[in-house]
Amino acid sequence: MPFLDESWIDDPQQLALRDSRETLRALATAGAQVREAVTLAAEGGVHRVAYAERPRAVVVAALGGSSLVADVLEFLAEPSSPVPVTVRRDLPLPGWVGPLDLVIAVSLSGTAGGPLAIAREAARRGASLLTVGAEDSPLAQISHRARGVHIGVGRSRTSSRTSLWSLLTPVLRAADELGLADIPEHVFGQLADRLDEQADTCRPSSESFVNPAKLMAVQLAETVPVVLGDGALTGVAARRASAMLARTARIPATCGELPDAASQVVACFDGPFTAGGGAGAPAARGDDVFADPFLDAPAQPKLGLLMLRDALPSRPTQETDTALALTDALLQTARAAGVKVIESTASAGHPVVRLGELVALTDFAATYLAIGLGVDPAVSPHIADLRDRTTGF
Repeated sequence: MPFLDESWIDDPQQLALRDSRETLRALATAGAQVREAVTLAAEGGVHRVAYAERPRAVVVAALGGSSLVADVLEFLAEPSSPVPVTVRRDLPLPGWVGPLDLVIAVSLSGTAGGPLAIAREAARRGASLLTVGAEDSPLAQISHRARGVHIGVGRSRTSSRTSLWSLLTPVLRAADELGLADIPEHVFGQLADRLDEQADTCRPSSESFVNPAKLMAVQLAETVPVVLGDGALTGVAARRASAMLARTARIPATCGELPDAASQVVACFDGPFTAGGGAGAPAARGDDVFADPFLDAPAQPKLGLLMLRDALPSRPTQETDTALALTDALLQTARAAGVKVIESTASAGHPVVRLGELVALTDFAATYLAIGLGVDPAVSPHIADLRDRTTGF
């Protein structure tokens, strides 16, 4: 069973040694990324996406560490957008896409196969293009040839997982320009400030008993985690947290969103990873203070439920009251079943600001978890091996 060494996440020397590519430092630049991206978007002419008539539909192409860009835009546009927003990871581009539509392709390096192929096909069909990625990249070249709008990401961004806000901010600016979502300019300042606050709260020099990200990492260790959002906004944050736990901490984690995921999550409470280990089974050895670590079977991990909760609305409705009651009931059931429950609730603010707060916290937590488990958060030998084996495909 994995063991997290708290001394590794509290000792600055150990953190520096085990975080070879300074992932923690890169995550701490999230607020600066927002401010820089607002400037780069303005300089790149993001306002030009709204010069023509409003598009008939918007297609967003993003994958891997950039995939949250598509998830966020789809979430924000769903309740108020006058045009449909569709997400694609790779070809084929829907057959109906043509000159009346806008395609947004996002890739930090500007070389990701899926977004690149979609941008190329969109340009061939005469669709409007907005691309976000490295300057002088194949993606930028496609956009320029098609007379699209390309927004650069700056020169210090090397990983899409730690450069989320450099990729997402220009797309949000475009969404506001097009009327797909209501994100006034002042919201980006609030978002940057909230991300700075999280970076300060979760800083490496803050010890684990007062650092919420380190505390979350300690609580998630030795668990089989399920990340659950209590609604649409936190569902997006849950998908990001699940991806970061897998990609950064190497911990497989499932995710879900209430109310749809309630039944499948609660069904797991009867399984082998709860305190009872299934109906009629004896308690897990990890809960037995008399267990002999040399004679008894090794302790198995417990089910861990990371519950991401949205801020309560200023004017509750019957719908929000029902959602709150479901969340509380699920958590009561989880605790009664012996599930380790970890909760995090966003503070009030614009939806983008609330989302940013939760994403920043779980990003830091996944990184601290990796370091505490003795895993380099930025380097995976098996991913490098897979890349070598598939080169030329």
